[in-house]
Amino acid sequence: MKESAARVQTAIRNAGLPYPRERVVVNLAPASVRKEGPAYDLPIALGIVMMQGNLNPEIVKDALVIGELSLDGIVRHARGVLPMAAAARQHGFKRIFVSEQDAPEAALIPDLEVYPINTLSALYGHLAGFRRLEPYQPSGEEPEPLFVPTDFAEVKGQEHVKRALEVAAAGGHNCLLVGSPGGGKTLMARAMPGILPEMSLDEALEVTKIYSIADQLPAGMPLIRHRPFRAPHHTISHAGLVGGGNIPKPGEISLAHRGVLFLDELPEFSSRVLEVLRQPLEDKVVTISRAKGSLTFSANFQLVGGMNPCP
Repeated sequence: MKESAARVQTAIRNAGLPYPRERVVVNLAPASVRKEGPAYDLPIALGIVMMQGNLNPEIVKDALVIGELSLDGIVRHARGVLPMAAAARQHGFKRIFVSEQDAPEAALIPDLEVYPINTLSALYGHLAGFRRLEPYQPSGEEPEPLFVPTDFAEVKGQEHVKRALEVAAAGGHNCLLVGSPGGGKTLMARAMPGILPEMSLDEALEVTKIYSIADQLPAGMPLIRHRPFRAPHHTISHAGLVGGGNIPKPGEISLAHRGVLFLDELPEFSSRVLEVLRQPLEDKVVTISRAKGSLTFSANFQLVGGMNPCP
């Protein structure tokens, strides 16, 4: 957040707006919550502009403003826009201003007017009333058919394994594939998401929120409609698997929510990593506690393991 001061000051001046000569103090409340990330740049800049009397604060009373500022005043992408838009709607906001790149993501939340903003000066012009912007309108095109990267039709033989995976997919069961190297364990595990039911809209929103927080949304895909498949390497740490960090972020088990988590070479994973899977498999959520607080992420996944019969 300390870097924000230089970005905001330079962006305001390069947008052609006056910056106060006096010392500026910005209060980010509540003070007990640590602020991180550049999503506060645009609201801070807007607050400074309003402080000088150039805009009436009442015009944004029902609006939420999110965005990172570059030095030339361009509004850039911010991670976590979808859950922030959902929280805005829940708290009674009617409008949301985000970057053009984030507008399709924010528009997934109903009953919320989304305004795509490309520059700070464009936002000022809209609020001042001399250059109005139109709310974002989804294209309304039919979504493309789901792409299945690996299909069971490509697997020759192994009928008993296919049948076992069908049963696991139908019942939401975890399973373990044991066989010699080259037997097709990884190929069939990768094909499993293709036989799972299509996600409902609520499930797709759940998955998309997690990927938005982790800043891993695929380009041009505001809504994830296919079930996730995650296959971390056996050298992964327990924090990488369940999530963690000073400010906790989702791990692989949350990124596999509503999908498949594949652990290839299962005995190669450390015992500590495998032990931390016990509680998420039972409760379908994972709670990460730190001195600064705790966060709970969804972790409702199907675990598929692969291993050789002997070393």
